[in-house]
Amino acid sequence: MAKTYYFIGIKGTGMGPLAQILHDQGNTVLGSDIDTYTYTQAPLEAAGIKILSFDSKNVDAHKEAIFVRGNAFTDDHIEVARALALGVTMLSYPDAVQEQIAQTTSIAVAGAHGKTSTTGLLAHVLKNIAPTSYLIGDGTGRGVPNSQFFVVEADEYRRHFKDYAPDYAILTNIDFDHPDYYTGIEDVTNAFSDFANHVKKAIFAWGDDAHLRTFQPNADVYYYGTNVEKDDFVATNIHKSTQGSHFDVVFRGEQLGEFGVPLFGQHSILNALAVIAVSYMEQVDLDLIREYLMTYQGVKRRFSEKQIADITVIDDYAHHPTEIDATLDAARQKYPNKQIIAIFQPHTYSRVIAYKDEFARSLEAADKVYLVNIFGSAREKKGSVTSAEIGAEISKFGGIVDENDMSLLMPYENAVMVFMGAGDIEKYEFAYEKLLGQLRTDLQ
Repeated sequence: MAKTYYFIGIKGTGMGPLAQILHDQGNTVLGSDIDTYTYTQAPLEAAGIKILSFDSKNVDAHKEAIFVRGNAFTDDHIEVARALALGVTMLSYPDAVQEQIAQTTSIAVAGAHGKTSTTGLLAHVLKNIAPTSYLIGDGTGRGVPNSQFFVVEADEYRRHFKDYAPDYAILTNIDFDHPDYYTGIEDVTNAFSDFANHVKKAIFAWGDDAHLRTFQPNADVYYYGTNVEKDDFVATNIHKSTQGSHFDVVFRGEQLGEFGVPLFGQHSILNALAVIAVSYMEQVDLDLIREYLMTYQGVKRRFSEKQIADITVIDDYAHHPTEIDATLDAARQKYPNKQIIAIFQPHTYSRVIAYKDEFARSLEAADKVYLVNIFGSAREKKGSVTSAEIGAEISKFGGIVDENDMSLLMPYENAVMVFMGAGDIEKYEFAYEKLLGQLRTDLQ
């Protein structure tokens, strides 16, 4: 029976795709959010999902709906407060996701890094083979009636994934992030361990992660990686080129054949291996897995590329040193003969304080590094650290870039400009692209 859902914070990277899923399943869906345009609202608008401005009157007008509350909204938020006062039916975002998880064979992808890319790759492969619903953290969601699979990105922030109980889970890695919430690596590890204990059938974990090796959940654990001695699913005979990566896969001595992905960097091989592993255990045809891995185009804000005259612009969500390592590694593989220029926006003061030295070391992999000022958050609008302090530790530091002054970036020719960050780095990227387009029209 169709229902009506009202999303408080419908443009969130998880909320948006969940709204799309419920809409696709035949429900009436609408919601509210800030007026500022975000990349997540385009799919909602394309689906005809109504987006309202935050207003307590919205709650009164739709009080018979089932409300879904975004993780970011506290009890004193204008619409949440009204909803609580009226006593409407209200689900948390994780509760609404768990309802989807419980309906079909579910595969949750969790990890400090790589979960969006891995979720996107898994969803792409499975949706081309069997009816598959999916929720990806880049704002993409799709609901299919009578799905065989549900693929979901599981977010560890504030333990949002703690009550998920999927059939399968992919665990890409564990790392200390979100220092505004977690106290350290042990706290993060405990959160992932609790999540793993809820998985029903099997877990596929990266074998080189020492923290993941300590887990002893009820579900079976299969390790994937490049270590023939220790891992269950192993990538061997790896060949990287400017077109992507190819490798053979072995499962406990059994040759599964050669696979390839049109993606770059070592992390992309590991992500593909995890997808192959879970698909294999669900007895999905290996030839179909092989075919659809090669047609994958990536997810939003993960190594997204565009060409403007002689300049390649790469946009990436990387906001942690490990993610910067992976992004620059991928850029080197695809463009081995070009200058790699990094333009990085640090995200949140607490993360910069926790990782200032590590940011500097990771960024050294670029040929030249530029920074923009730190992007705070609703919880951290100011802090005691600056981008310049990171720059002071980078030997290849070129300066701080301002949105209204792109002069530092303009001298480069035939280069790869890598814009990285989880804040509003895109506005700097767009300012550069606009100026570049004006100056390079004679080269096109």
